[in-house]
Amino acid sequence: MAANERLCFRNGCLAVTLALAVSSGAGGASAQINDRCPRLVSGLPSPLQKVSLRLAQKKAEPSVSIAFVGHSTFLIESASGIKIATDYNDYVRPEAIPDIATMNRAHSTHYTLNPDPSIRHVLRGWGEGEQPAKHELELGDVYVRNVPTNIRDWAGGTILSQNSIFVFEIAGLCIAHLGHLHHTLTPAHLDAMGRIDVVLVPVDGSFTLNTDGMVEVLKQIDAPVAIPMHIFGEATLQRFLEKMNKIYDVQRHPSANIALSRATLPKSRTMIVLQGR
Repeated sequence: MAANERLCFRNGCLAVTLALAVSSGAGGASAQINDRCPRLVSGLPSPLQKVSLRLAQKKAEPSVSIAFVGHSTFLIESASGIKIATDYNDYVRPEAIPDIATMNRAHSTHYTLNPDPSIRHVLRGWGEGEQPAKHELELGDVYVRNVPTNIRDWAGGTILSQNSIFVFEIAGLCIAHLGHLHHTLTPAHLDAMGRIDVVLVPVDGSFTLNTDGMVEVLKQIDAPVAIPMHIFGEATLQRFLEKMNKIYDVQRHPSANIALSRATLPKSRTMIVLQGR
């Protein structure tokens, strides 16, 4: 006997097929789990925890490469070679032409009106008129989606949905680039983001959200790994790290590039400072 179920938790839903053995003296369960941005195994019912763990053990662990190019631009590369450039602009660009470029509208160092025509997918974090941007893109082993947020204008007002938090689902990891975030997150934002494993966070404390506010955002997201960006110099970075070292283990990485996988995620919250411009 088979039963199709859709199990929903705070961070999303799982499509599950349960096969139940009914012969005398035998019983068991198998499951086919939609593991797009897989939710924590501990959030599953007990039989599915065991199935999910067995499936994970049978698969080779892929990894994702994250390279800090500078400002708020990272080059993210999947195991199959799909390249993503975040906050792609006219001033700070990776040497490689990305397959996907994401942008945010707050300043010209976060977007361009003239992206390289070779880029296959240009995802703008703002919509047209009052309509927010909505992106769901699957390319090879990469899935990209966005969660719109607001920005301040120069007069101190609010412009709705002109920034996007882009979430990249790669190698079983969920990576969130906060863009030019100007406010703390609502429960609706957090639900739309789902579980986040790696958060790329602006730390300037002035042009984006102030330092105390960004600390609150990181507590809201509660990702195992945080990587600073939008740094504006060592003094700015150090001020932020002093606020964070009570809740994060702060590590200085020796290069601008790091490879991460589910197997290498730290067991406690860690802030990894990459070298870069």
